[in-house]
Order: sequence, then structure tokens, then C-alpha cells
Amino acid sequence: MRDGSSFKRNLQSSGDFFSVTVNYNDMTNVTSLLEQHNDGYKILTAAMDLASATEKEVYVVGGYVRDALMQRSLTDIDLMIVGDGIAFAKELAPALKGGKIVPFEQFGTAQIPLNSSIVEVASARSEAYSSDSRKPQVEDADLETDLSRRDFTINAMAVSLNKTDFGELHDPYNGVKDLNSGLIRTPLDPDTTFSDDPLRMLRAVRFASQLGFKVDPSVTDSIQRQVDRIEIVSEERVTAEIYKILASPQPSVGLDLLQQVGLMAIVLPEVSALYGLEQPSEWHHKDIFYHTLQVVDNIAEKTEKTDLRFAALIHDIGKPKTRRLDKERGWTFHGHDAVGANMVDKMAKRMKLSNQTRELLKKLTLLHLRPISLAKEDVTDSAVRRLMVTAGEEVDDLMTLCRADITSKNPKLVKKYMGNFQRVETFMQDVTERDAYRAFQSPVRGDQIMKECDLPPGKTVGKIKEAIENAILDGEIENNYDAAYEYFLKIKEEYI
Repeated sequence: MRDGSSFKRNLQSSGDFFSVTVNYNDMTNVTSLLEQHNDGYKILTAAMDLASATEKEVYVVGGYVRDALMQRSLTDIDLMIVGDGIAFAKELAPALKGGKIVPFEQFGTAQIPLNSSIVEVASARSEAYSSDSRKPQVEDADLETDLSRRDFTINAMAVSLNKTDFGELHDPYNGVKDLNSGLIRTPLDPDTTFSDDPLRMLRAVRFASQLGFKVDPSVTDSIQRQVDRIEIVSEERVTAEIYKILASPQPSVGLDLLQQVGLMAIVLPEVSALYGLEQPSEWHHKDIFYHTLQVVDNIAEKTEKTDLRFAALIHDIGKPKTRRLDKERGWTFHGHDAVGANMVDKMAKRMKLSNQTRELLKKLTLLHLRPISLAKEDVTDSAVRRLMVTAGEEVDDLMTLCRADITSKNPKLVKKYMGNFQRVETFMQDVTERDAYRAFQSPVRGDQIMKECDLPPGKTVGKIKEAIENAILDGEIENNYDAAYEYFLKIKEEYI
């Protein structure tokens, strides 16, 4: 429950989500670390046997090496061959009992699909890029040249899978040292690294957020100089990186960094527009941007659903367009919920979000004030019923978002609103009531209304149904057929 400035200071000092236990001076062979992961170790030794039989050099590289050193969970394996990677993959796949390989001839790589993971096999290569494309011209290369083209030093390490030196660590760019220091740094000059592939700018932020690492000043300076180049990256890749940042232990670390280096203004301009805007601080941060980051962190403590974390990120995007200065009340944002919900359509189209995600984000943005309004007033059965009907299956997600939205520094206000939220949720926890209203509709159906009133399909039938539903929601009649039919008979003449 901090104001914007103190929350920002906290972000600047946050980090160290993962403890790196390796000792840089002693780290030469990592066989013992690889052996801890049985399934992965079997794949690596199978690659060793094939390399020996075919007299090829083979290494495991990239994220698998990084995560093994950090003693994190290991997933997909990237192998690098000094030679023909696709040919090696074709021979390795049967030994792994994998599916048919998926080759990418232009890059000299192939994927071997397994039951629960993918093994990617690549030829050692150098890459040359044109200024307007992320698709490189590829040439064969040796191990160190291949490692130099990688994005960050912590991903530019390789472990030998050759029998003569199995497990030996190759770390020409001091990746282990940067792991121990908690630092994101590029193997080559960052201007070259990011110019070649601008997506790496987003990846720098993502790794900082995922690992709790700091970004080297040379890297942030380079991103700020080249930030506009992110526009040549496909929206699908940008969206994927944003979601990975949202999946971080403390997403605000990456989100704040996106803003500070200038990427947010390009990839999520709706969120960037919140930066520096003041609002009344009754139960929010005064700075809307840092209030938003706090809401995302709050909700991240409650759920791993990235769509719900994204809803927290955009729930106030309508505020810049609705911001007005009232002489007595200060800044107001009347209608920002509806305006924000309308903005979601354009944003979802740009980001290539699914229809399901788009509709969830719209609903939660539109409704995010409703439970808070209930919490500020006397909670009535009628108001709660209406909220449940409108929210439908997303009512639990909505309540989670609204609890996260309370970021007041005033503990008395927090206690008051949370207590009222608890009363609202207690009502909702009645399973029979919840199921009835999630699928709520008039017990007297439209065809019966048309028959008994001699009406064609149209607005009048809908108005009669709506009147019956409102009577149930307002508690005037019970939610059953007999009560609804009796009410129908009572009111039908008003509409015919």
C-alpha cells in the first residue's frame, strides 16, 4: 500500500528472485548438474553417442545451460552442431523415439518433437541482417562465433557433449559471472545485437523481470537509442514477450522497465499514457501508472492466469481520455470503465489476441468498478444478483481484480472495503444461488409469452421477459416458474 514514488523506489531496488549458487572461478565442468535431470540427461548422452559415431562436434547451448547453472527447472533442449544440424537431427530422432523432424532449411535447424518437450538441433552459424528484417543471411561458423550472435551473455554458454570432454563449460563472454552478478548484458556491442534482432530489446526486459536481474546501463542506453526498431517485429512475437513479462514473479519490474526505456509507448501505448497522470488518492496511488503496476503485482500474488494479470494492467486505460479537473473534487474519470472497454477492441486486434481473451478483457474492464461500488455502499441482495448475472462465469475473476485494485495507504479504508468485499463474496459462495444467476433468464420463456399474448417475435416480447427478470433480481418475486408466471399475468397488459 505505497504511493507512486515509494513504489517506484521499491521497483528500483527489487531483484534476486533466484539465487545463483555456482562459483565462477571453479566452474569448468557441469556434468553433475546435468545428471540431476534424468530425462534431459538421456537426451544429451544420446546426442553424445551419435556425435561420437559420426565424428561431429555437438554442444547443448542457451537457456538449458543457463537454467542448469541456476538450478531451475529444465524444459526444451537446444543442441548445436558444428556441421549439418538437420542431418544430425534426422539421425538423432529415432534414437530419442521422437516424431518426424520439422526442418527449417534457411536457418540450418530442425526440431525433434517428443512427448512433453522439443529438442532443437541447429548448425553452428553466423548471421547477417538487413536493416528492415529479422530474417538473417546464414553462414556456417565455429562454436565461439555461434555463441557471439546470441542475445545475452547468460544465454551465450555451451556445454560439450563430446566424449573427450563431456560436460565442459564453454563461456567466452563471462555468462556465469553475469549470472552471479544478476546482470543482463550482451556478448557483443548492444547496438549490434539489437539492430540485428530488435525483439531482443523486449527479451532483455523479460529476462530482467523473470530472473530479478539488473540490466547493464549499456544495454538500456542502446534500447533507448534504437527503440523505434521494435516496429519491424511481428505483433505476435511482441505479444508473446509481454505475456512472459506478465508471468514473472513480480511483473511490475519488467513493466516499469518497459516504460523507462521507451518500449511501452510503442508496444502498449494505452498503458504508457497512464504514466505521470495524477488521480485522487482516497484508495489509489496518486500516479495512475504506478497504481496500475501495484494492481498487477497484487493480482500476481493471487493467480497465475496471465489473461487476468493483463486485465489488471489495462483496467484503467480509459482514464487519460476521461480525465477532467473538478474544482471541488480534483481529477475525475467519469465513464473510464466503458471508454476503456471500447479501447480493448483496437488493442486486441493490434496484438492479435484471441476472441476469448478480447471478450474477457472487455468485460473485466467494463465491470471493474461495480464490486468496488458495492463495497462502498450497503450491500443488497438485488445489487449482488445483478452483478453476478452481468459478470457470468467471470464473476470470480472480477472479484479477484477488484480486490487487487485497492492500493490505499490508509489501513482503515482498506479494512472497510475488504470487509464489504467479504460480505459480497459470502453471498456469492452460496452455490445454488451462484449457479442459478450465472445461467439466469426468465422462467417464463418467449414462446409462451408470444402464444398467450398473441404476439409476434420482437421488442415487446423482450420487454416482458426483461420485466420478469428485473422483478426476480430486485427480490420482488421468487426465482421460480409459478411466481414468474403469476407476475407475467399481472403485468402483461401494460405491454400489449
